[in-house]
Amino acid sequence: MLEQAYTRPTWHGTNLKQSLRGVTVEQALWRPAEGRHNIWEYALHCAYWKFAAQSRIRGLEAEFPRPFNDFPLINSASAADWKKDLSFLSRCHKELSAAVAGLEPEQLERKVGRWTVQELVFGVANHDIYHAGQIQILRRLKEET
Repeated sequence: MLEQAYTRPTWHGTNLKQSLRGVTVEQALWRPAEGRHNIWEYALHCAYWKFAAQSRIRGLEAEFPRPFNDFPLINSASAADWKKDLSFLSRCHKELSAAVAGLEPEQLERKVGRWTVQELVFGVANHDIYHAGQIQILRRLKEET
């Protein structure tokens, strides 16, 4: 489920990685209205929660390697920065996948905060799908402007 939500084909439509494929810097920075998030911010928001989940699963108190938590504020940047942040999201996903792959089945019921590991992993997958849908909507709205 975690891989479907990010990289593998799904029955429900595009996954997160597919929803970001081909997004230009202009599209990534566009906001539908003042105070609303853009695609770039959603991508980094997903990276943050993948990082947070893998840290919790591994029992680490790791600090996110970016100057923000949860939602960044991105108003301008270059195409190279966008490509770098997409790679960062991919790296965060791979680290989470590795953390999950290294678990024994009984470890899925271990509590990490309020949730079990299994609930946390399903939550990240659902989170990816939710934001993939938002990104698809933003892409379509941008096309109409």
